[in-house]
Amino acid sequence: MKNIKTVIIGGVAGGATAAARLRRLDEHAEIVIFERGEYISFANCGLPYYIGGEIKRKSSLTLQTPESFSARFNVDVRVFNEVTAINKERKTVTVNDLLNNRTYEESYDNLIISTGASPTLPQIESLDDERIFTLRNIPDTYRIKDYVTLRQPHTALVVGGGFIGMEMTENLVNAGVKVSVATRSDRVMSHLDYDSSCFIHNELRAHDVKLLFNSVPVKIIPGKDILEVSLSSGITVKTDMIILALGVTPDSKIAIDAGLEVNLRGAVKTDKHMRTSDPSIYAVGDVAQTYDFVTGDPAYVPLAGPANKQGRIAADNIAGIPSQYKGTQGSAIVKIFDLTVAYTGMSEREASKRGIDYGKSHTFSPNHATYYPNPEYMSIKTVFDKKDGKILGAQIVGGEGVDKRCDVIATAIRAGMTAYDLTDLDLCYAPPYGSAKDPVNMVGYTIENLLTGKVKNFYSEDIEKLLKRDDVTLLDTRTKYEYERGHIRGFVNIPLDELRANLHLIDKSKPVYLTCQVGQRGYVASRILSQNGYDVYNLSGGYNLYSVIEASKNS
Repeated sequence: MKNIKTVIIGGVAGGATAAARLRRLDEHAEIVIFERGEYISFANCGLPYYIGGEIKRKSSLTLQTPESFSARFNVDVRVFNEVTAINKERKTVTVNDLLNNRTYEESYDNLIISTGASPTLPQIESLDDERIFTLRNIPDTYRIKDYVTLRQPHTALVVGGGFIGMEMTENLVNAGVKVSVATRSDRVMSHLDYDSSCFIHNELRAHDVKLLFNSVPVKIIPGKDILEVSLSSGITVKTDMIILALGVTPDSKIAIDAGLEVNLRGAVKTDKHMRTSDPSIYAVGDVAQTYDFVTGDPAYVPLAGPANKQGRIAADNIAGIPSQYKGTQGSAIVKIFDLTVAYTGMSEREASKRGIDYGKSHTFSPNHATYYPNPEYMSIKTVFDKKDGKILGAQIVGGEGVDKRCDVIATAIRAGMTAYDLTDLDLCYAPPYGSAKDPVNMVGYTIENLLTGKVKNFYSEDIEKLLKRDDVTLLDTRTKYEYERGHIRGFVNIPLDELRANLHLIDKSKPVYLTCQVGQRGYVASRILSQNGYDVYNLSGGYNLYSVIEASKNS
């Protein structure tokens, strides 16, 4: 019987995973990987950390060489072989052998497209200057590393505020470079809501990073010693080097030329089995459109985790195992100096766009028991469905412990859990690692209180309107010392422990809007006031979140 032949275009996360999985499932399958470059499996997400010196050895970036991969998995690995066309009717691909300057055809029974994505570039001139860089692969990494080491630039402009932009910013600063960041929106990490991004803005500025919002390059003038960049905001920046990190575009030309269905962005459309519009052709990784787990809508999420899963699922289906990809939540995490930033699922902005009747909560919790030395607080913003408390998404900013809390919430979303379920989670506790009421439990308790009417919230964005009203009472329930160190204009101070004795000073005919430091004492005050006949609202996230947002605006 003839062995089934699978051709894979491209390696790294999706293609290499598919090849390895397929071999484990079928020892006799014929598997060929074509890679137009030198590397088939490398640590894409680790590239910025080699430039910044955190990763010391070049060899650490290469997970498998073509030789080692071929030896372990008995795969025909052909590097420097670029697939230039797919011939669906003949079930062949056209290949350009770059080393031997020849063109040939290779047949397939099944084809996996894992061509990834290319850096998105601004439509301007002079991008070929040697001082302008993108970061997508190992050769890009070596170019940047050599430039920073040999030329020792004093300044850099990072264009883009996503993962690569933030990681490159940190690593360039650590290498002694003064960095400016230009981003096309009003924030960095545009997947986050603005209030969560404010923590990052303050952290970046604390490390002397200049932020240029609503700015993209419209002109670059290369000088002998400097690059002069005109931005859409009207600002001109002079810099020694530029990192373009504007996101990625699916590398799907061969798929489009072959007549496969793609979306408006150019990502190859796939079904739940990772099949394209041609049943013999699969697409995985950054070239493929999948769908959003929370909403079920089509989605494009170019991340390594989904790419690995998709490669495995394509291999399963080729081997006769009817596996399905169940959607992407977009769970992600990034280190930005001393901050850890993680998110999963839907943001508030996305929920609003989709017309979902959502609620939100802001909680601040320590990563471990406060009596154990050096607790670090994390801000957790959670988006939930008001009708049943189902968790839709979360954004967490802090230090140690952010990753595991985001992973727990990501798991809760995958399981369709509600806030009520979060209160019941039995999570590990010991003073060095957590609290008896874990931050995830606290998220559940907070949302449960909202859903059951035990508290009503208002938010930092409501404060300006409240300050213009004379029919409300604005109350700060922190201690006098905390209040004197800083407070929201217009809020009067009655400390929580003195509240019951001073109820006669609070006008019962006016709604009361109150704050504390993070919301917890405000909740207690809300319960006191509401049970004494007051219409009361608690500031979600408290003065802490408000001050972070204001500091970001005013820096």
